[in-house]
Amino acid sequence: MPSPGALNNTTAPHYSSSGSSSNTMGGAGGAGGSGFSPHWQQQLLKAEISRQSTSAHHHARAAALAARSATSAAIAIQDPNKGAMHIPQTAANGLTLSSKKEAQSDDTAAGPDGTDVNGSGKASTSGGDEGEQSWTTIDMGGLSLRNLAPELYRYDFLTSLFINHNNLTTLSPDIAQLKKLTILDASGNNLVSLPSEMGMLTGLKELYLFDNKLSMLPPELGMLFNLDMLGIEGNPMADNIRSLAQRDGTQAVIAFLRDSCPVPLPPPEREWISIEPDLPPSLGDDSAPTETFNALSYNVLGEHYATQSMYGYTPSWALAWEYRKEFILQEVMSYGADICCLQEVVAEQYEEYFLHHLSQQEYEGVFWPKSRSKTMRDDERRRVDGCATFYKTSKFTLIEKQLVEFNQIALQRPDFKKTEDMFNRVMTKDNIAVVTLLENKESGSRLIVVNVHIHWDPVFRDVKLVQVAMLMDELDKIAERFAKFPPKLNVAEGFPPAPKYTSGTQIPTMICGDFNSEPSSGVYDYMSSGSLSGSHEDFMNHTYGRYTADGMTHRFPLKSAYANIGELPFTNYTPNFEGIIDYVWYNQNALAVTGLLGEVERGYLSKVVGFPNAHFPSDHICILSEFRVKHPRADGGSTAPTPRRVDFGSSSSGRR
Repeated sequence: MPSPGALNNTTAPHYSSSGSSSNTMGGAGGAGGSGFSPHWQQQLLKAEISRQSTSAHHHARAAALAARSATSAAIAIQDPNKGAMHIPQTAANGLTLSSKKEAQSDDTAAGPDGTDVNGSGKASTSGGDEGEQSWTTIDMGGLSLRNLAPELYRYDFLTSLFINHNNLTTLSPDIAQLKKLTILDASGNNLVSLPSEMGMLTGLKELYLFDNKLSMLPPELGMLFNLDMLGIEGNPMADNIRSLAQRDGTQAVIAFLRDSCPVPLPPPEREWISIEPDLPPSLGDDSAPTETFNALSYNVLGEHYATQSMYGYTPSWALAWEYRKEFILQEVMSYGADICCLQEVVAEQYEEYFLHHLSQQEYEGVFWPKSRSKTMRDDERRRVDGCATFYKTSKFTLIEKQLVEFNQIALQRPDFKKTEDMFNRVMTKDNIAVVTLLENKESGSRLIVVNVHIHWDPVFRDVKLVQVAMLMDELDKIAERFAKFPPKLNVAEGFPPAPKYTSGTQIPTMICGDFNSEPSSGVYDYMSSGSLSGSHEDFMNHTYGRYTADGMTHRFPLKSAYANIGELPFTNYTPNFEGIIDYVWYNQNALAVTGLLGEVERGYLSKVVGFPNAHFPSDHICILSEFRVKHPRADGGSTAPTPRRVDFGSSSSGRR
């Protein structure tokens, strides 16, 4: 990066609404110009302030002044990341300061080349430990810089970057690495274009581009759904963009760019990962044909949840249910899974769309809406979402189905009757699970399929634990009842007699769904280990009868199907969250994983803000597993493991 030359204290020419050069305030009639929205008048005012902020390190000097003295003329400005502070009215756009520690003094506002400075005036790449970063702002304004050093983009902790009033003609695509930016000021340069990668900076709330040479904005900026102020005054901007900004403000411009953004190239198909199954020689009859099936689990993002306020980065046409439903159906049908467990399926869409189309592909379905539907009129009930399980009729026969309503189970438990937390936290949630017992038409083997959607809010980690514990308690009783059903009498040629199950844990069992819990959670611990201490931190000191008094246990030897490859990088992908919350659990004594659908290609993700988008119709991705059935021993002996010894030691309560 070149050393700064003479400071540029002259005001750059700016453009009126017709695009001609002007030296009047705002170039379009001033802040009080007629026909302009209050938002545009505010933009004109900020542009004028910017033109008075051309001196070197203006922002840093103003911050240092504010840190040393709070005058009576100060005004409060709220940084979305840092709380309120007071700065003089002459401070430049976007200037914020959380504490004196973060302030940069007059003498230490920048290093000799203007690259970076921390609060103590020493150049550094960090302010200490990651959780103790003492500075998050860099001011390189007014230094006549022609280029920015690549090292700048390593500072991915930055929330504010001021590169205003330099001689920059381009910005590097690497600026997309600064994902925590909320304020970016590039005013008063010679920019003629912006990199499309700036659309990845979804945390931006203020983007100032005053007094450049921009005539167009990349449509990828439409993904900046958090942007409150897009400063474009003083640019020879295209008339449609300028007039839209003047009339309707920043959000209207963002919406226009978002919906006009060209569809990127689709990602490569997700790879299929084959896995050597764990099949002990002592289990199974070598003479019996191999019995396999595959199962898909998918939260499809219910129509009423897919709002522009929630998914502001998604083009409106890609968020519309008419577009997404066809994509969802196409995706489900393309994998041809024997069993499909869908969550957030609206009752009306199940009846009129999914069941209608999937029945033409040899599927039948079982659906229940969430518990709230019981108190609604028929027309309202049709708009409630729930869980839908589809199965191939060419392979399976439905033996029985059962609904599990968590709030109703809680109401019936005697140990919960005097628990305020149960009434105030658990019973107000209407999540459900759908349990089906399927029978293989050829072999007569049985399969329990559980389709569940656990409560979403991370503030209610305790509720998630309780819901999953109640599910496993109910499943234990349901499975024991299923085990008493007589076996199928007529099996296909070449198959041995249908299996006889002496215990519910012997029946092949899958528990699929959206658990809204990451692998570090108590829910994952409980499902995979079979026990959890009543003092686990995810209970958050709430009281839930014997669950918190004695701990939680279940008898099924469960494993997450994707744990065989260390879990996927994510199953839910949005700008604010990227994590694993969807699972297919199976009992290891009766099933073995033989294949899994792999992850989304990382190169594609590097250019994508989040899902849903043109190629992914939900904020979740589907997960698909292939299983091989482990038949009970030919002598009728049990394949179920010995019940686990419950250990509520430190190892059980220490994990999240």
